[in-house]
Amino acid sequence: MSSENITEADVQAFVDGRLTPERAAEVSQWLVEHPDDAERVEAYKRIGEELRSRFDPVMSEPLPIRLQRAASRDTRAAWRIAGFAAGWLVIGGTLGLLAGWQLHAWRMPAQTALTDPNFLMARRAAVAHAVYSPEVRHPVEVGADQEQHLIAWLSKRLGVKVKAPHLDDIGMSLVGGRLLPGDAGPVAQFMYQNDKGRRLTMYVRAESGQHRETAFRYARENNVGVFYWVDRDCGYAIASGDLNREELLRVATTVYKQFEP
Repeated sequence: MSSENITEADVQAFVDGRLTPERAAEVSQWLVEHPDDAERVEAYKRIGEELRSRFDPVMSEPLPIRLQRAASRDTRAAWRIAGFAAGWLVIGGTLGLLAGWQLHAWRMPAQTALTDPNFLMARRAAVAHAVYSPEVRHPVEVGADQEQHLIAWLSKRLGVKVKAPHLDDIGMSLVGGRLLPGDAGPVAQFMYQNDKGRRLTMYVRAESGQHRETAFRYARENNVGVFYWVDRDCGYAIASGDLNREELLRVATTVYKQFEP
């Protein structure tokens, strides 16, 4: 593989240190030639360092007295305690990395997060929006001037027919889109903006589960609001840090109506 074939997955693996030395060298050279992406990688590394600085001290904390007593009474209890603690550390680290760009709590009731299977989609949509919406030179992979190619390409990669809704009536024009890695396969992201530069993104993933329809749900990660739902073969998440909840609901409703059969 050459540096001309660097993908977003390669960049993420480079940040995580999961590439072979040869591939890492190719990505390093590619980053030299793409300063905007190099700056993004440095931001990811700073986030990783902050995560380690926050979570690593937990590993050296002494076991609480009450747990030590429970462990001394039952060796098997000690293993259960250790497994429980390790499991929560893994979960905490995973959620922290998934949030990515900032270390703040996901503003959603805990019970909703536990019972809503599409919670992860909404969170990924918020993170993806936060990463790409500030981009000036490379906000998308394929521009709106190649809309038909973009739709055909993303539909092929996701394995379902995707559409780019027309939002001109509410003042939003298509900027373009890109392919992203999802939790269970590739996902699509479409970006729109108005004449004032306010942006929103639509995150789309293919749905293979039995529950193909859900009502609108709203969640918020810092200043990024997300309306998300599932309709037949696709899950959708409309995200923006520039629009308020009412404006975002209007967009989501417009998109939903355009996708009605």
